[in-house]
Amino acid sequence: MNMAIVLLFMVFAVSSALDMSIISHDNAHADRATRRTDDEVMSMFEEWLVKHDKVYNALGEKEKRFQIFKNNLRFIDERNSLNRTYKLGLNVFADLTNAEYRAMYLRTWDDGPRLDLDTPPRNHYVPRVGDTIPKSVDWRKEGAVTPVKNQGATCNSCWAFTAVGAVESLVKIKTGDLISLSEQEVVDCTTSSSRGCGGGDIQHGYIYIRKNGISLEKDYPYRGDEGKCDSNKKNAIVTIDGPRMGSYPT
Repeated sequence: MNMAIVLLFMVFAVSSALDMSIISHDNAHADRATRRTDDEVMSMFEEWLVKHDKVYNALGEKEKRFQIFKNNLRFIDERNSLNRTYKLGLNVFADLTNAEYRAMYLRTWDDGPRLDLDTPPRNHYVPRVGDTIPKSVDWRKEGAVTPVKNQGATCNSCWAFTAVGAVESLVKIKTGDLISLSEQEVVDCTTSSSRGCGGGDIQHGYIYIRKNGISLEKDYPYRGDEGKCDSNKKNAIVTIDGPRMGSYPT
């Protein structure tokens, strides 16, 4: 059964990959602020290579990547020693410099002005008398955010992941069911308005879902490339009404 959901944007934000080569938390190593020996760092590097199935074939490439890994690890230790509100750790990007990460993952796309979306009345979000509105809500703690997904390095599909992620959370908030939806369908089936793996506009993703619905990820799995829209796999489990642009009243 299709679920019709009203998608209302309180604050519209364009989400992109984080501009940092080290962004996840590794509990086994994150709290260490002491200086590490080269042998210890090499041991960690070898473990990291196995974990992430990394192999370097070019002459001298492993040593180069080890030095980058070592610098990133030093950055992690230094930041974590400051006892900030977050912890850093080793992830799959730990052998990349920030410049390499930006070149691979933070591409840009611009194809004219953004689409005009419906704007609700100014008082649309005004709470009713007697309503108690919390100052903030962390939907992660409410189980309304699907696990982090990997778009890969070969497909500039962050716009599709952003649109689909917002709809996944909305489904959970409205129905109580957290389900993973198909970014690949959005990439494949919006080529008339966006460029698929060449980049796109989040709004095009929302408009596609509004008009066509969207399938579960397991029914239309992610490939990390741009293909032909597969009508045989399309099975719209979720639809939305909207999107609409808006902001909290001040």
